[in-house]
Amino acid sequence: MHGPATSPVHTAHRRRRSGWRRLRGWRWLAGLAMAAVAALVVWLLVRQGLQVDWPGVWQALRALPVPTLAAAAALAWAGHLVYGCFDLFGRHVVRHGLGVARTMGVTLIAYPFTLNLGSLIGGASVRYRLYSRQGLDVGQIAQVISLSIATNWLGYCVLACALFWAWTPPLPEGWRMGSGQLPWLGTVLACVALGYLALCARRGGHRPLMLRGRRLPLPTWRVALLQLVLSCTHWALMAASVWVLARQQVPYAAALATVLLGAVAGLVSRIPAGLGVLEAVGTAVLAVHLPVSQALAVVLAFRAVYYFAPLAPAALALLATELWWRRHQPTTSSQEKQPLALFRQAQTAINTIAN
Repeated sequence: MHGPATSPVHTAHRRRRSGWRRLRGWRWLAGLAMAAVAALVVWLLVRQGLQVDWPGVWQALRALPVPTLAAAAALAWAGHLVYGCFDLFGRHVVRHGLGVARTMGVTLIAYPFTLNLGSLIGGASVRYRLYSRQGLDVGQIAQVISLSIATNWLGYCVLACALFWAWTPPLPEGWRMGSGQLPWLGTVLACVALGYLALCARRGGHRPLMLRGRRLPLPTWRVALLQLVLSCTHWALMAASVWVLARQQVPYAAALATVLLGAVAGLVSRIPAGLGVLEAVGTAVLAVHLPVSQALAVVLAFRAVYYFAPLAPAALALLATELWWRRHQPTTSSQEKQPLALFRQAQTAINTIAN
């Protein structure tokens, strides 16, 4: 006696359940690995923090001249302004209809939140809040954010390749890589950037990229080159701010290594704003040319002018837009009355990007 034949629908359902279980298992393992990395980073930061001469750091901070701080702040604001252009590429490709000023305004408000509170709040939630109220749907917002992320890391890949081949930066104790590994890592990053440019040259402007059934339009190769130029300019301005705060006592390559390595270390550690990670990496890189207390003071001053200072006007601008919207839109929808629903839709946008 043979049992009843299994229907194709039942078989497909079992396969989907099995695939979902395997995916959940991999996600659980990935989360466990990231937690282990974060714990290791915290332990290294605490160990290094106990060895810092904090009175010396405070004295070095107070010794920074006002013109130096003003010049570094001007470079930092210039870097934010360049980053504000990143969402314009999404506007050009997606053609969502918002003006240039409004698009840049959304980016400039969201970027400080991204730096200080992480991509979930800044990169997705604030952008979703501002864009959705102006008529963009989740798919359009996800496409804009995806192109902005691609723009940001495109220049990073190129500059990291040039830096790692020309100079091997020192790293904190316990984080050291072999002297021959960084150049090859830079080569891999450069290949990623070249691959993006090649993809845009082949399919940009007329053949959207299909990812799991979702359309992701690509810019033309000329626009992709402009993405590369603006991204390199953005990272270069960040490094210039560090270099000015060090009062030109370190090579510009050391300042560039501080921001590049600090960014990727903060991303891997999953610590919001890379708090402590940027300081550890920057101190290790700059301490080759400066006393340790002065090197840490430079990195702390950079965090103040680039991370913390723009957050206050961004928060005020976000508050002003909320008040303006409530005044001009008195009948809010039930969705806007439920913060949890808004947060879940922001998570949907993030999942759309990740998938």
